[in-house]
Amino acid sequence: MRQMLHMMFGTIKIFILFTGCTILFYYGIMWVNQEYENYHRYDEPQGTAVKVSTVGETEYKWFDRLKFFYHYGE
Repeated sequence: MRQMLHMMFGTIKIFILFTGCTILFYYGIMWVNQEYENYHRYDEPQGTAVKVSTVGETEYKWFDRLKFFYHYGE
């Protein structure tokens, strides 16, 4: 009887520890999500940014784009 009570007490301690860690992890993930939700990654760059892509400025025919894709893997 005493051993069963001791085992039940150990099980309850592990359950409380698991539940606490799960709640802590959940609120940590929610905090990270809140931080990145307000992050504006598509804003215009500031300073002396240089445009490095010229796609869209030149008219390509579909066959030329296909050859370019196969040649450069882009």
